[in-house]
Amino acid sequence: MPQSYEYDVLIIGSGAAGLTVALNLPPHLQICVISKADISSGATLWAQGGIAAVLDDDDSIENHIQDTLSAGAGLCHEDAVRFTVEHSTDSIDWLIRSGVDFTREDDSEQYHLTREGGHSHRRIIHAADATGYAVSTTLTRQAQARPNIHLMSKRVAVDLITNRKLALPGNRCVGAYILNLEDNHVELFRARFTVIATGGASKAYRYTTNPDGASGDGIAMAWRAGCRVANMEFNQFHPTCLYHPHAKSFLITEAVRGEGGLLKLPDGSRFMDRFDDRAELAPRDIVARAIDHEMKRLGVDHVYLDISHKPADFVRHHFPTIYEKCLEYGIDITREPIPVVPAAHYTCGGIISDERARTDINQLYAVGEAAFTGLHGANRMASNSLLECLVYGRAAAADITRRESDIPAPPEAPEWDESQVRDSDEDVVISHNWDELRHFMWDYVGIVRTTKRLQRAKHRVDLLEREIGEFYSNYRVSNDLLELRNLVTVSDLIICSALQRKESRGLHYTLDYPGLMHDARDTILVPTTYRTPSP
Repeated sequence: MPQSYEYDVLIIGSGAAGLTVALNLPPHLQICVISKADISSGATLWAQGGIAAVLDDDDSIENHIQDTLSAGAGLCHEDAVRFTVEHSTDSIDWLIRSGVDFTREDDSEQYHLTREGGHSHRRIIHAADATGYAVSTTLTRQAQARPNIHLMSKRVAVDLITNRKLALPGNRCVGAYILNLEDNHVELFRARFTVIATGGASKAYRYTTNPDGASGDGIAMAWRAGCRVANMEFNQFHPTCLYHPHAKSFLITEAVRGEGGLLKLPDGSRFMDRFDDRAELAPRDIVARAIDHEMKRLGVDHVYLDISHKPADFVRHHFPTIYEKCLEYGIDITREPIPVVPAAHYTCGGIISDERARTDINQLYAVGEAAFTGLHGANRMASNSLLECLVYGRAAAADITRRESDIPAPPEAPEWDESQVRDSDEDVVISHNWDELRHFMWDYVGIVRTTKRLQRAKHRVDLLEREIGEFYSNYRVSNDLLELRNLVTVSDLIICSALQRKESRGLHYTLDYPGLMHDARDTILVPTTYRTPSP
């Protein structure tokens, strides 16, 4: 028999964003944090580089703001950038108090700061080259110690429950249906507040640096529930993912280039200075396009990232995780270059949310990569992502704390109805559609686009949506089916957004419109079910 639960706050996603919300809520609130796999299995765990913050006397808030605005190619919301940067130091201090052990300078109490693409100063605080691991494990440990925080793993959200879905007046989210992957039954979770912290949608692409769970679940659910989304065309492709037949989605942090790593062609020559004066330290969109251009020009499968000219001890000290991982594949990065290729890495668009992480639906919040705050514009600057999780996670917690005494208990809701569906005997449809979707997204909606390619992708995604919708209506849900359903939704949002943008800006580069439009505008998509929220 499926379980039914009621909490004050339901947080869908257990990465830095979700756990930051949970840990900043008062102890009298009953909180549930849902994770697809293990609690610490999200994208945060794999973040290598670090967190951008103003921590050095030679740096300033204005410097960080201007660097972010520049990287965002004219689409950042300056108020969101300022809000985030002004709260950066407090957020880092909170992590340090929570127990995150950041790397210090040799024989010093000072924290070591590195520099990454787009930054004018060293401002990336890090824990060697495994910052995400340090943050994720620390916050998970803190959450496990709190009796009011209930961590539930191996569960995947199916859909949000709203007043509209329950045929009740008002515009409110009151929980979600959640599939328990251990018994394959859908459970009812009712809550006074619901937080989407599910990460991005890079799994829509054939090659990605993201973990398996990055299937755009939160964005798709919010869209179906009636939330607007913005700027879904801006998909960041990380320039340097390890290229090896046996390596799965292993990212080579931007900090390698920040510490002197050089991008080279197979003949050993450098090429980045031909594309940008900042060479290897140019923003990610420029570096990714340059690599893509050289690979296509030369007909090669990858280029190289070389830091072997640095002292071996320096390399092993600063990049121990990368050193060990590459060594597993027979690559000694202290002696030879690393074969690299671009891969889908970050979703800059998402669910429209405000300075307090509130969405278009009352009592529904969005934090982290699933959200669109206006911070990243047309291209996210390196190491601003974890910072956004912290700043907006704490802002969401503060808003929930301020409002919780005024929000009543959620209304009753029906259990999930499986009476009209049956077990699938055609799962080959799921695997086939999955492969087709990720292939045409990579080929037609990738680093370089054309209108014809986008139109082809739109035709195919429409066919897949109908086929997957029919499958969803007739068979019991599974993790693979739910992820595919969400991926085809976010892929459609990406394609529709890309077709609307008649220019090349930031991460959206199209051969048909290589120039910039005079006015920089967000691409906002509105679902037919969208209704203006009450104050």
